[in-house]
Amino acid sequence: MRIWSRTLFGRLCRVSSSFSENIAEENNQSLYNENIRVRTLRDHMNPLRTSAPSCIVFPPDASHFNFKPGIIQLLPSFHGLDLENPYLHLREFKEVCNTYNDSNRSMNTIRLRLFPFSLKDKAKTWLQNLRPGSIRTWDEMQQQFLKKFFPSHRTNSFKRQIITFTQKLGKTFYQYWDRYRDLLNTCSHHGFETWRLVSHFYEGLTPRDKQMVELICNGTFEDKDPNETMEYLDLLAENAQN
Repeated sequence: MRIWSRTLFGRLCRVSSSFSENIAEENNQSLYNENIRVRTLRDHMNPLRTSAPSCIVFPPDASHFNFKPGIIQLLPSFHGLDLENPYLHLREFKEVCNTYNDSNRSMNTIRLRLFPFSLKDKAKTWLQNLRPGSIRTWDEMQQQFLKKFFPSHRTNSFKRQIITFTQKLGKTFYQYWDRYRDLLNTCSHHGFETWRLVSHFYEGLTPRDKQMVELICNGTFEDKDPNETMEYLDLLAENAQN
Protein backbone atom coordinates (compact mmCIF):
# COMPACT_ATOMS: atom_id res chain seq x y z
CA MET A 1 0.00 0.00 0.00
CA ARG A 2 1.39 3.39 -1.08
CA ILE A 3 1.41 6.12 1.53
CA TRP A 4 1.93 9.75 0.49
CA SER A 5 2.83 12.81 2.49
CA ARG A 6 3.47 16.47 1.66
CA THR A 7 6.86 18.04 2.16
CA LEU A 8 7.46 21.46 3.69
CA PHE A 9 7.30 22.92 0.17
CA GLY A 10 3.89 21.32 -0.57
CA ARG A 11 5.15 18.59 -2.89
CA LEU A 12 3.77 15.04 -2.54
CA CYS A 13 6.20 12.24 -1.82
CA ARG A 14 5.84 8.58 -1.04
CA VAL A 15 6.86 7.37 2.44
CA SER A 16 7.46 3.83 3.74
CA SER A 17 4.80 2.02 5.76
CA SER A 18 7.19 1.53 8.69
CA PHE A 19 7.74 5.26 8.91
CA SER A 20 3.99 5.75 8.95
CA GLU A 21 3.56 3.22 11.74
CA ASN A 22 6.20 4.96 13.84
CA ILE A 23 4.39 8.27 13.40
CA ALA A 24 1.10 6.70 14.51
CA GLU A 25 2.72 5.01 17.51
CA GLU A 26 4.29 8.27 18.62
CA ASN A 27 0.92 10.01 18.34
CA ASN A 28 -0.77 7.30 20.41
CA GLN A 29 1.97 7.43 23.04
CA SER A 30 1.64 11.18 23.36
CA LEU A 31 -2.12 10.85 23.86
CA TYR A 32 -1.53 8.14 26.49
CA ASN A 33 0.98 10.29 28.35
CA GLU A 34 -1.47 13.19 28.39
CA ASN A 35 -4.08 10.98 30.09
CA ILE A 36 -1.69 9.88 32.87
CA ARG A 37 -1.96 12.14 35.88
CA VAL A 38 1.38 12.94 37.43
CA ARG A 39 1.40 12.22 41.17
CA THR A 40 2.11 15.36 43.11
CA LEU A 41 3.97 15.73 46.40
CA ARG A 42 0.58 15.93 48.14
CA ASP A 43 -0.40 12.57 46.63
CA HIS A 44 2.74 10.90 47.96
CA MET A 45 2.36 12.44 51.42
CA ASN A 46 -1.33 11.49 51.66
CA PRO A 47 -1.64 8.01 50.10
CA LEU A 48 -4.93 6.25 49.65
CA ARG A 49 -5.97 4.38 52.81
CA THR A 50 -6.71 0.72 52.31
CA SER A 51 -7.72 -1.76 55.03
CA ALA A 52 -5.52 -4.74 55.81
CA PRO A 53 -6.77 -8.18 54.72
CA SER A 54 -8.89 -9.96 57.33
CA CYS A 55 -7.41 -12.71 59.48
CA ILE A 56 -10.57 -14.76 58.89
CA VAL A 57 -11.04 -16.90 55.81
CA PHE A 58 -14.78 -17.45 55.72
CA PRO A 59 -16.27 -20.75 54.47
CA PRO A 60 -18.16 -20.78 51.14
CA ASP A 61 -21.54 -20.72 52.90
CA ALA A 62 -20.66 -17.35 54.46
CA SER A 63 -21.47 -15.48 51.27
CA HIS A 64 -24.65 -13.37 51.41
CA PHE A 65 -24.80 -13.83 55.19
CA ASN A 66 -27.98 -12.27 56.52
CA PHE A 67 -27.74 -10.67 59.94
CA LYS A 68 -30.89 -11.18 61.99
CA PRO A 69 -32.43 -7.94 63.29
CA GLY A 70 -31.02 -7.04 66.71
CA ILE A 71 -28.53 -9.93 66.83
CA ILE A 72 -25.53 -7.59 67.20
CA GLN A 73 -27.09 -5.88 70.23
CA LEU A 74 -27.57 -9.26 71.94
CA LEU A 75 -23.90 -10.21 71.72
CA PRO A 76 -21.80 -9.91 74.90
CA SER A 77 -18.85 -7.51 74.78
CA PHE A 78 -15.23 -8.32 75.54
CA HIS A 79 -12.71 -5.47 75.87
CA GLY A 80 -9.58 -7.47 76.70
CA LEU A 81 -9.32 -6.26 80.30
CA ASP A 82 -7.60 -8.33 82.99
CA LEU A 83 -10.78 -8.45 85.06
CA GLU A 84 -12.77 -10.02 82.21
CA ASN A 85 -13.15 -13.78 81.86
CA PRO A 86 -12.65 -14.96 78.26
CA TYR A 87 -14.25 -18.34 79.03
CA LEU A 88 -17.37 -16.64 80.31
CA HIS A 89 -17.43 -14.45 77.21
CA LEU A 90 -17.24 -17.48 74.92
CA ARG A 91 -20.01 -19.20 76.84
CA GLU A 92 -22.35 -16.20 76.60
CA PHE A 93 -21.42 -15.65 72.96
CA LYS A 94 -22.32 -19.24 72.07
CA GLU A 95 -25.64 -18.92 73.88
CA VAL A 96 -26.59 -16.00 71.62
CA CYS A 97 -25.35 -17.81 68.49
CA ASN A 98 -27.45 -20.86 69.37
CA THR A 99 -30.56 -18.70 68.96
CA TYR A 100 -29.58 -17.94 65.36
CA ASN A 101 -31.42 -20.42 63.15
CA ASP A 102 -30.26 -20.60 59.54
CA SER A 103 -30.55 -23.87 57.64
CA ASN A 104 -28.20 -22.54 54.93
CA ARG A 105 -25.35 -21.64 57.31
CA SER A 106 -23.31 -23.87 59.60
CA MET A 107 -22.77 -22.90 63.23
CA ASN A 108 -19.06 -22.61 62.40
CA THR A 109 -19.89 -19.87 59.89
CA ILE A 110 -22.39 -18.11 62.14
CA ARG A 111 -19.86 -17.86 64.98
CA LEU A 112 -17.03 -16.70 62.72
CA ARG A 113 -19.28 -14.00 61.24
CA LEU A 114 -20.58 -12.70 64.55
CA PHE A 115 -17.54 -13.00 66.80
CA PRO A 116 -15.73 -9.83 65.60
CA PHE A 117 -18.78 -7.78 66.61
CA SER A 118 -18.42 -8.98 70.22
CA LEU A 119 -14.88 -7.62 70.56
CA LYS A 120 -14.18 -4.04 71.63
CA ASP A 121 -11.17 -1.79 72.22
CA LYS A 122 -8.02 -3.80 73.01
CA ALA A 123 -9.62 -7.10 71.99
CA LYS A 124 -10.74 -5.71 68.61
CA THR A 125 -7.23 -4.38 67.96
CA TRP A 126 -5.81 -7.83 68.72
CA LEU A 127 -8.11 -9.42 66.14
CA GLN A 128 -7.21 -6.85 63.50
CA ASN A 129 -3.49 -7.47 64.07
CA LEU A 130 -3.66 -11.23 63.52
CA ARG A 131 -1.90 -12.54 60.43
CA PRO A 132 -4.17 -12.29 57.34
CA GLY A 133 -5.84 -15.59 56.49
CA SER A 134 -4.70 -17.30 59.71
CA ILE A 135 -8.20 -18.20 60.97
CA ARG A 136 -10.32 -20.67 59.00
CA THR A 137 -12.50 -22.37 61.63
CA TRP A 138 -14.25 -21.47 64.88
CA ASP A 139 -11.97 -23.86 66.80
CA GLU A 140 -8.93 -21.94 65.56
CA MET A 141 -10.55 -18.67 66.59
CA GLN A 142 -11.24 -19.96 70.11
CA GLN A 143 -7.71 -21.29 70.44
CA GLN A 144 -6.10 -17.99 69.45
CA PHE A 145 -8.52 -15.98 71.61
CA LEU A 146 -7.81 -18.02 74.76
CA LYS A 147 -4.08 -18.11 74.04
CA LYS A 148 -4.07 -14.31 74.05
CA PHE A 149 -6.45 -13.50 76.90
CA PHE A 150 -6.04 -16.58 79.13
CA PRO A 151 -2.32 -17.48 78.79
CA SER A 152 -0.71 -20.39 80.59
CA HIS A 153 0.68 -18.31 83.48
CA ARG A 154 -2.85 -17.13 84.30
CA THR A 155 -4.11 -20.72 84.20
CA ASN A 156 -1.32 -21.84 86.54
CA SER A 157 -2.22 -19.05 88.97
CA PHE A 158 -5.84 -20.20 89.18
CA LYS A 159 -4.79 -23.83 89.56
CA ARG A 160 -2.66 -22.87 92.55
CA GLN A 161 -5.65 -21.07 94.05
CA ILE A 162 -7.76 -24.23 93.64
CA ILE A 163 -5.13 -26.41 95.33
CA THR A 164 -4.59 -24.02 98.26
CA PHE A 165 -8.21 -22.89 98.65
CA THR A 166 -9.17 -22.60 102.32
CA GLN A 167 -12.20 -21.43 104.27
CA LYS A 168 -11.69 -17.97 105.76
CA LEU A 169 -12.59 -17.33 109.36
CA GLY A 170 -16.09 -15.94 109.68
CA LYS A 171 -17.19 -17.34 106.30
CA THR A 172 -20.11 -19.75 106.28
CA PHE A 173 -20.07 -23.12 104.58
CA TYR A 174 -22.33 -21.74 101.85
CA GLN A 175 -20.04 -18.75 101.19
CA TYR A 176 -17.00 -21.02 101.07
CA TRP A 177 -18.62 -23.43 98.59
CA ASP A 178 -19.98 -20.56 96.47
CA ARG A 179 -16.52 -18.97 96.17
CA TYR A 180 -15.00 -22.33 95.30
CA ARG A 181 -17.51 -22.96 92.51
CA ASP A 182 -16.87 -19.46 91.14
CA LEU A 183 -13.15 -20.23 91.03
CA LEU A 184 -13.77 -23.49 89.16
CA ASN A 185 -15.99 -21.71 86.63
CA THR A 186 -13.40 -18.97 86.13
CA CYS A 187 -10.79 -21.58 85.23
CA SER A 188 -13.00 -24.28 83.76
CA HIS A 189 -10.02 -25.78 81.91
CA HIS A 190 -8.17 -26.53 85.18
CA GLY A 191 -7.86 -30.20 84.25
CA PHE A 192 -8.36 -31.55 87.77
CA GLU A 193 -10.36 -34.74 88.20
CA THR A 194 -13.53 -34.55 90.28
CA TRP A 195 -12.08 -36.48 93.20
CA ARG A 196 -9.21 -33.98 93.43
CA LEU A 197 -11.60 -31.03 93.42
CA VAL A 198 -13.61 -32.55 96.25
CA SER A 199 -10.44 -33.36 98.16
CA HIS A 200 -9.04 -29.81 97.85
CA PHE A 201 -12.34 -28.37 99.04
CA TYR A 202 -12.73 -30.78 101.94
CA GLU A 203 -9.18 -30.27 103.19
CA GLY A 204 -9.71 -26.50 103.17
CA LEU A 205 -12.71 -26.61 105.48
CA THR A 206 -12.47 -25.38 109.03
CA PRO A 207 -12.46 -28.22 111.61
CA ARG A 208 -15.96 -27.22 112.68
CA ASP A 209 -17.49 -27.43 109.18
CA LYS A 210 -15.49 -30.56 108.36
CA GLN A 211 -17.04 -32.21 111.41
CA MET A 212 -20.47 -30.97 110.33
CA VAL A 213 -20.08 -32.63 106.91
CA GLU A 214 -19.08 -35.93 108.50
CA LEU A 215 -21.94 -35.86 110.99
CA ILE A 216 -24.59 -35.17 108.35
CA CYS A 217 -23.48 -38.06 106.16
CA ASN A 218 -22.90 -40.39 109.14
CA GLY A 219 -19.15 -40.51 108.63
CA THR A 220 -19.41 -41.93 105.10
CA PHE A 221 -18.31 -38.83 103.16
CA GLU A 222 -15.03 -40.32 101.95
CA ASP A 223 -16.82 -43.51 100.92
CA LYS A 224 -19.02 -41.72 98.39
CA ASP A 225 -18.53 -41.56 94.62
CA PRO A 226 -16.71 -38.30 93.61
CA ASN A 227 -19.59 -37.11 91.43
CA GLU A 228 -22.02 -37.96 94.21
CA THR A 229 -19.99 -35.93 96.71
CA MET A 230 -20.18 -32.85 94.46
CA GLU A 231 -23.97 -33.12 94.43
CA TYR A 232 -23.93 -33.73 98.16
CA LEU A 233 -21.89 -30.57 98.80
CA ASP A 234 -24.28 -28.59 96.59
CA LEU A 235 -27.18 -29.83 98.73
CA LEU A 236 -25.38 -29.03 101.98
CA ALA A 237 -24.57 -25.50 100.79
CA GLU A 238 -28.19 -24.92 99.76
CA ASN A 239 -29.47 -26.12 103.12
CA ALA A 240 -26.88 -24.02 104.92
CA GLN A 241 -27.98 -20.92 103.04
CA ASN A 242 -31.62 -21.51 104.01
